[in-house]
Amino acid sequence: MEIRLVSLPVEPIETEALAVVGFQADLPEEGLAWEAARKLDEATGGWLAEAYRSGEFTGKLYETIILHRPPNLKARRLVLVGGGKRERFGSQELRRAAGAAVRTLRSRSVTEATMVVEGGAEEVAATIEGAILGNYEPDRYKTERKNGKPLERLRLAVPAPDAEIEAALRRARIVGETQNYVRDLVAEPANRMTPTLLAERAREMAAESGLECDVLDAGRMRQLGMGALLGVAQGSAEPPALIVLRYQSPEAAPGGVHVGLLGKAVTFDSGGISLKPSEGMDKMKYDMAGGAAVMGAMRAIAQLKPSLPVTALIPAVENMPGGRAQRPGDVVRTLSGKTVEVLNTDAEGRLILADALTYAHRLGCTHLVDAATLTGAIVVALGHVNAGAFGSDQALLDRVLAAARAAGEKLWPMPLDEEYKEQLKSVVADLPNVGNRWGGAITAAMFMKEFADPLPWVHLDIAGTAWLEESKPYMAKGPTGVPMRTLVRLVLDWR
Repeated sequence: MEIRLVSLPVEPIETEALAVVGFQADLPEEGLAWEAARKLDEATGGWLAEAYRSGEFTGKLYETIILHRPPNLKARRLVLVGGGKRERFGSQELRRAAGAAVRTLRSRSVTEATMVVEGGAEEVAATIEGAILGNYEPDRYKTERKNGKPLERLRLAVPAPDAEIEAALRRARIVGETQNYVRDLVAEPANRMTPTLLAERAREMAAESGLECDVLDAGRMRQLGMGALLGVAQGSAEPPALIVLRYQSPEAAPGGVHVGLLGKAVTFDSGGISLKPSEGMDKMKYDMAGGAAVMGAMRAIAQLKPSLPVTALIPAVENMPGGRAQRPGDVVRTLSGKTVEVLNTDAEGRLILADALTYAHRLGCTHLVDAATLTGAIVVALGHVNAGAFGSDQALLDRVLAAARAAGEKLWPMPLDEEYKEQLKSVVADLPNVGNRWGGAITAAMFMKEFADPLPWVHLDIAGTAWLEESKPYMAKGPTGVPMRTLVRLVLDWR
C-alpha cells in the first residue's frame, strides 16, 4: 500500500473516499469532537449532524456510514467511522477505527482513500497500522476472491506534517506490513508450512533483512542433547528445525543487555499419541503462531535498528502420532540435563521451548521472552481478549506489559506462586510435563520457568488471541499476528 501525508484542510483534497471519526454523544455537536469533523459538517450543510439525529449513525465503535458526492468537497465519498465514547478513545480504538474504514471501503472495491488524523506521531502510527491490518485477507489460495479490492493508496490528512510524523509513518508501515507477514505465515496450511519450509522462509527473510541465520537440524540437536525437542518431533516424517536469528547492533555495549525472543513453532499439532479431537483440529496449523510472531519481530527489528543485540530461537516441529512417536510415560533428557516424564504428548510446546530456553542461556542472552500458543487453560481463564503474561522477574514483566499497552495489544499478568510447583512432581523423573487439570496455564509456565531460571524471563501464552474466530469490522477472521508488535516495542523502548 502506498502511504503519504497531506495537510489539512480536507475540503480541496481530491480522493475516492475521505474518512473521519465521529463519537458517541447525546447531541451531534458533542460527537463531532474533532475540528475536521465539525468543518466537514459545515461544508456538507450539516450532513454529519443529520446522520446522528436520524439515528443512521450513533458513533458506536467501528460502525460506518457513507455519503456519496458530498457537497462542497472534492472527495467522491465521505465516510464517518464510529469511535465510541470520546473519553475512552485511545490509540487502540483509533487503530481499529482505521481498520474498519479500510474494510468498509475494500468491500466496495475502493482502492484509494484519505483519512483525517488529528494528533501527532502516535495517532499517525496507530492509523497506519490499523489501515494496513484492515486491508489484509487470508485468501491466498482462493481462485475467486469475493472480498472486494484491497486499498492501494492511502493518504493521511494531518494538521502539520513534520519530521517526527514522517518517522512515525515509516515505523508504522514496517510494523503493520510485518504483522501481515506474520499472519501470512500462520495462515499457511500445514502441508505448505513444515518445519523445513519455515526454516527456508527464515533464511530468506534473514538474507533480505541483514540478519544472521543458523538452523540446527536433528543431527546437531542430538549432538547437543536436546532430548525434549527431539522427543516431540520423532513421531513425524517431517524433520525438526531450531531456527536461530541474530540481530547485532553496532551501538551495543559489550557485556550489556542481550534480549532473547523465543517462539513455539509446532507447524501442525495433532496431539501426538494423546490425540486431539478431530473437531477443530484443522486450526492446529496455527500452533506455530508464537514462532511466526518472533520471526516477524526480528524482521521489523532489523529494519528499525534498536541499540541492543537480539537473538531469536524458534523450535519448529510437527507433533504427530506416527509409529515412532513418543508415548505417555516416556522419559526424555533435556539439554539442561533435567529429565522429564511425558505424561501427555499434547503438552508438547513446553518441551520444545525447554530446550530452546537452555540454548538461549548458552548463546549469551541476558533476558528472555517467549510467545506460545501453549494452553487451552489460558483461553478458559482469559477468553479471546487478553493473552496471559507470566514473569519470573517483575522488572522485565513490567517492561513487557508497558510495551503491550504502547503497542495496543492486550496482556494480563498471571501468577507464578511457588505453590503451583507442587503439581509438578514425578516418581520416575525430575518433573512431569503436566500437572493436574487446575491452573493448567500456570503449571505450564512453572514447567518452563525451570529452564529459564536464573535469567529474567517472561512467558506470553497467546492461545486465545493468536487466531480470530470470527471476522471483526476492523480485521479478517484468522491469524492476528499477536504479540509481534509488543515484542518490537519492548526492544525499541529498552533504556
